[in-house]
Formats: sequence, C-alpha cells, structure tokens
Amino acid sequence: MRPDLERVVESALESAELSFERPKPGSFLVRLPGQHKLATLTWLVIGDQALNIEAFFCRQPDENHAEFYRWLLLKNGSMYGVHFAIDSIGDVHLVGRLPLDAVTEEEIDRVLGCVLTYSDESFDRALELGFASSIRREWEWRVKRGESLANLRPFARVVEP
Repeated sequence: MRPDLERVVESALESAELSFERPKPGSFLVRLPGQHKLATLTWLVIGDQALNIEAFFCRQPDENHAEFYRWLLLKNGSMYGVHFAIDSIGDVHLVGRLPLDAVTEEEIDRVLGCVLTYSDESFDRALELGFASSIRREWEWRVKRGESLANLRPFARVVEP
C-alpha cells in the first residue's frame, strides 16, 4: 500500500467536499449526490497496479434485455475513465482503472465527475428501457391510492400511450 496515494485520494475527496468512508486501508467509499439517481456509491480502491473504480448503477433489467444492454454498449464508446459492465447476475456497474502513476487530485476529480455524469444522466433512460412495466405498475398503484407521482413524472412518457 502506498500511503502517498492514500493522501492524494483523501485530499481530492476533501477538496471536492464529498462524503466518504475509509472501511480499510487503501479503500474509499464515496457518495456522489445526483439529481436523477439520488446517490451513486463509488469505490476507489488502491491496488498493486492501479486505482480501481467501481460504482453500482442499477440492477439487472426486468425486460427488454437486448435493447437495454445494446444501449449500454453504445454509450461505452464515448465514455472516459469508466465504462458500463455487468456482474455475474446481470447487475450494471460503472468500472474503470487508473494506473497508479496517473493518480492525481485532478484525475480523481475528473473520473468521479465522469462517474456522476454517466450515472445521473443515464439513469432515467436505463429505467425506461429495462423497467417500463414496473414503472407502469407503480404509477397505477399510486394513482389508485392517491399517492404522489412527483418522482415518477420523468417517466410519464412510459406510462402514457
């Protein structure tokens, strides 16, 4: 473990005024606040060869799998620092690696900005593609009960014919 890199990461997170935890040496769990996706929890883990970046994006889609994963792959082509990947059960993460000699406060800020941008700006579309039926059911349930639709409003086009 390189203590100098831990100081660089910690300093970058403090400079950006981000909330984070250090569950073990060389590991940082960062909370990136968003607007569409309220928070993206992101791991920064200093390894032997690289700083590993991983953030949970969303669970595996309920439906429309081919179009959902196709859309993610198309997005990967224009992304910097991280890309969409799936785990063994199909849940979607943003992952990336920075060589240790590229770890600077500026690069950490840049890559975390990318994680937040890709997660937050892609979240609604991902839900529309992979969870439209669930959104419709939730909308109908809330209407029946007179519950607020405020956080479902961005998905009105999925519900309305």
